[in-house]
Amino acid sequence: MKKTAIKTEPDFQTACGWWSELPNKWTPIGWRDHMHRFNVLWNGSVLATATPTGTKERTKAWEHEPALHLNIMPAKDAQPVTSWMPNISSRRVDDGMVRQGWLPDDVPVLWSEWVADGLVLRAEMFGHCAGGETRRGDEPLFAWIRLRIHRLCPAVPLESRYGFQLLIEDPWLGACMNLRHFEVQSGFHAHKRTLALEPAVPAAAAGCRVVETDGKVRLGVAPGKACTGLVFNPRDEKVACDRLFVELPVRAGASADVLLPMLSCDRATFDRELALGYDGARRDANRFWKRQLQTPTRFMTPDADVTDAVRQNVRFHLNLSERNPATGKYCKLTGSWVYADLWATGVAVDLSMLLDTLGHHEAVARYLEIFRDEQGTVAPPGDGYELHPGYLCTPKLYKSIDWLSDNGAVLWTMARYALLSGNTTFTECIVKSCDWIKVNRARTHHAGYKGVLPPAVATDAQTKIQAVFSIGWNYLGLCAAVQVLERLNHPRAAEFAAEAKAYREDYVKALRHKCKTMPTWTDAKGKKRRFVPTALVGDQPEESRHGFYLDTGPLFNVFAGLLPATDPLMQDTLAWFREGPQREFYRRDSNCWQVPVLDHEMSSCEPVYSWNIFHSWQLGDRAKFLEGMYSLFAGGLSQQTRVGCETRGGISAVISAGTAVYLARLAVIDDMLAANELHLLRLAPLAWLKPGDEGLYDQMPTIYGPVSLRTKVSKDGKTLDVNCAAEFRSAPKKVILHVPPMPGLKTVKVNGKKVAAGKKVTFRYRFLFHTGDEKEGKVAEHYKKFAATKAAK
Repeated sequence: MKKTAIKTEPDFQTACGWWSELPNKWTPIGWRDHMHRFNVLWNGSVLATATPTGTKERTKAWEHEPALHLNIMPAKDAQPVTSWMPNISSRRVDDGMVRQGWLPDDVPVLWSEWVADGLVLRAEMFGHCAGGETRRGDEPLFAWIRLRIHRLCPAVPLESRYGFQLLIEDPWLGACMNLRHFEVQSGFHAHKRTLALEPAVPAAAAGCRVVETDGKVRLGVAPGKACTGLVFNPRDEKVACDRLFVELPVRAGASADVLLPMLSCDRATFDRELALGYDGARRDANRFWKRQLQTPTRFMTPDADVTDAVRQNVRFHLNLSERNPATGKYCKLTGSWVYADLWATGVAVDLSMLLDTLGHHEAVARYLEIFRDEQGTVAPPGDGYELHPGYLCTPKLYKSIDWLSDNGAVLWTMARYALLSGNTTFTECIVKSCDWIKVNRARTHHAGYKGVLPPAVATDAQTKIQAVFSIGWNYLGLCAAVQVLERLNHPRAAEFAAEAKAYREDYVKALRHKCKTMPTWTDAKGKKRRFVPTALVGDQPEESRHGFYLDTGPLFNVFAGLLPATDPLMQDTLAWFREGPQREFYRRDSNCWQVPVLDHEMSSCEPVYSWNIFHSWQLGDRAKFLEGMYSLFAGGLSQQTRVGCETRGGISAVISAGTAVYLARLAVIDDMLAANELHLLRLAPLAWLKPGDEGLYDQMPTIYGPVSLRTKVSKDGKTLDVNCAAEFRSAPKKVILHVPPMPGLKTVKVNGKKVAAGKKVTFRYRFLFHTGDEKEGKVAEHYKKFAATKAAK
C-alpha cells in the first residue's frame, strides 16, 4: 500500500469548464439488432432514414422509400412559420437553446427541451419495434413522441393555449467531420410524397393520421383528452412543407402523443401500434431493454455524470447493431445516420473496452461471430499480401475501409473476450490469425524493414506504409492470443510466444534505426528532442501533419506494448503533442485538420484515440491521467445525452466511448499494469472518494476472473473502508492496494481489517479473496449484502 501526495486534481465539473457541450450532435433511438434507427438532432428534430450513408447493398429494399425530417417547434398557433418564431434559429444552427437528456428508465427515452413565452416545453421520444422483438431485423419500427408542457414560469402572463408545429420535410442537411459540418439547404423542403390529413377536420381528442395518396400512414396523433386542437396546413407558396399544429392547454403536464413510423406503413399495422399507446409501448420497450442491459457487472461511481455516461453508452452500443434479414447475421455498426457500416478496428476496440469490460460478454460474442464467419475471405490491403485463411477482416457486405490494423484489433478483442469471460469459443480463429501474422512477418519481398509486417493501408490516406498503428495492433493481438493459449496449455503457445518476442525486437530495432534519420526540435527548456515517425517506410509528408499522426501514430506504441512510456522516444513524442512548436498555430473550435496537439490531454482530432492517456496511466501521472480521462467524458461525449463523436462538432452517434470507460475501470481495478499483478484504486479520482461517498464496482471482468470492489468513505473523511471479493480463474501472484491521496485520511480498512494509511502493503491474493476460509466467507457475504442494498438504492 502506497500513499502519495497531490495538490489538486480535476473532476467532471472541472472538465466541463474546459469543454463546452458537444455541438451539432445527433442521438440515436431505436431497437437492438434492427436495420433502422431514428436520429434526433441537437434541435429536437427527428430524422427517419431507412438508407443512411454507408449501408449500400444491405438497404436496397428501401432505396425508394423517401427519408423524412420531422421538425418540432414550439408555437402559439397554427399560423405559417416565419423567421421570427421562437427557436427558429436552432432549426438551422446549434445555438444552444435546445437542451436534451434522458428519463430515468431502462428504455432510452430522450427528451428535448425548449423555452418559449414563459413555458418550458418538451418532446420525450423512444423507439419501439412492432411485436417487441427483432426476429428478422426489419420489423416495423416506430418513434413515440410525447409533446409536453413541462413547466410554467410563475408570475409571467401566459397564453391560455400553446402547442407545437410539426414540419414534415425532406431532409435538408448533410454531414462531414468538420466542426461547422452541416451542409444546410436554405428554406423549407417538401416531403417527396403528397400528404393529407385524415379525417380532414379532426376532433382533437380523437387524434388524426397524416396519410399518403395510396392510404399509407406517415404520421399520426394518438387519441387523448389533453389535445385541444389539430390543424393541418399543406405546403404552399410561402412554406414549401406540410405542417401539423398540435395545441395543448397551458398547464404543467398537458401532453399529446405523436407516432412516427420509420417507413410509411399500412393502416392496420399503424393502428395496432397506435392502440398500444405511448405508455403501453413504453412498458413493452422497458421490458425489452431491461433484458438487454442485464449483467452481473455494475460500475457505479459516486460521480453521477460518469456513471450515467457509462450506462448510456452501453445502450448506444446495443442500438448500433443490426440483424440482416437476408443473411440472419448480426453485425455491430460504426455509426448511426453516418457510418452505418463497419470499420473493424474501431468497432473491435469498443466491443472490448466497453461491452466486454462491463460484462456484456453475450453481446461481444454475438458481434464477433461475423468476423469468424468471414475470416480469410478478404485479402489484406497491401501489395505484399495474399489471401490467407487467418486474416480477420471487415465482411464485404459491411465494408467501409480496410486497414491492416483490423486483423490485430479483432484478434485482440477475441483474445480479450476469452480472458475476460472464460469462454474459448474463438480459439481456432485466434490460432489462424496468429498464423497469418507469423507468415506475413516472415515475408522479405517488400520495400520495408524485414521482420516487420509489409507495407499496407493503415489510414484513410490509403498510402501503403509500414505504420505504427498496423504493427502495434497486430502485436497487441498476438500478445493477448499468447495469454489465452498459455492458459489453455495449447501446443502452439510457446511457438507464438517466441514469435511475439521476436516481433517486438525486430520492430524496435527498425524504429530506432528510422529515428536516426528523423529531424529534431527544441522544447521550451532548450532540450533537443526527436520527431518520431508514424511509419517506418512509405509515409508521405502530409501524414505527419494530419490529425492521424496523433490518433494512429507513435503514441500508440505504449498502449501496444512495443515501447514503455519511459522510453526517450516516447517521452519526445508526448512532449511534441503537449508543447511542440505547432501549438502556436493551433486554433481550438476550428476544424480538425490542423497539425495535431493535445488539448487538455485530449486529441485535437478524434478524442477516442487519445493514446497519450495510457502513457500517463503507465507512469502513474495522476494529474495528466485524470485530465485526459475527464476530457474524454466531458469533451469527447455530449454532457447532455452522452452520445460520442468522431470529432467535436463532426460526426456524432459513433462508437467512441470505449477508451473513456476502459480508463475509468483501470483507475479503480487494474489488471494490465504488470503481469500477474492486480492493482486496486491506483488512480481512483478523489471525486469518487469524498466524505460519505460509496462506490460499487461489482463483478468487474478481469483477465484473472471477476473482481468486486466496494469503497465507502466515512462522513468525516477520515476512514476509507474497502471491501473486495473475487472469483479467480487464474489468480494473480499479488494484489496491491493503492491508498488515494485523500486529505485528512487516517484509517484504511480492508475487508474489515484496519491498515495504517501510510503503510505500503502488498497483499497475497488469498488475504483478500480466498473464499474457502470461514472468515473470508463472512466478508464475501457482507459484500453481497452491501451490493444488494446499493442496487436497491
